[in-house]
Amino acid sequence: MNDAPTTARSTTEGGSRRLILDHAARLLRGGGYHQTTLREIAEAVGIRKASLYYHFGSKEEIVEEVVNDGVRFVHEAVVAALAAEEGASPRQRLEAAIRAHLSALHGHGDYTSASIKVFTFGAAPVPESVRAVRRAYEDVWRRLIAEWQEAGGMPAGNSPDVLRLFLLGALNGSTDWYRPERHAIDALAREFVALLSPH
Repeated sequence: MNDAPTTARSTTEGGSRRLILDHAARLLRGGGYHQTTLREIAEAVGIRKASLYYHFGSKEEIVEEVVNDGVRFVHEAVVAALAAEEGASPRQRLEAAIRAHLSALHGHGDYTSASIKVFTFGAAPVPESVRAVRRAYEDVWRRLIAEWQEAGGMPAGNSPDVLRLFLLGALNGSTDWYRPERHAIDALAREFVALLSPH
């Protein structure tokens, strides 16, 4: 089954492929990598398990695309927010990036939550594409925190890498406690920045 022709998969209708990814993201969000099976994904879509191989070569290929999409949704939102704040102060740009990250994180919940939850691909190594997509997004924050540091936003001697890891961990951790009826994202973004620099 894994040797289904690449041409068949590449000529499939985009909507069918996206439907599979939508259901896979929802299942991965709930069960993670190990508990989500191809049979479950196929049943959720309403097709036979064998039909999945017309669209994807393996479970790992489905998971890889879901995980990468989850990071890309957030990456694109943050880059757009920073472009809109070109020339603003580092504090304003940091707040805009936090707001965009939170908005995209919770606006594409299944994909972004699945991306956070699926840290490993079972016994297989994490695909290079996943590492590359994550590195590209982390580089956005490396540059942003460098701006923040140069503007005196953090004490001299503090590690910008530690701040990046702390901040992204805190933002991604909001998937456990964020509820739209209890928290406004704009207010949360202001509070996150205030925690980093109260003045």
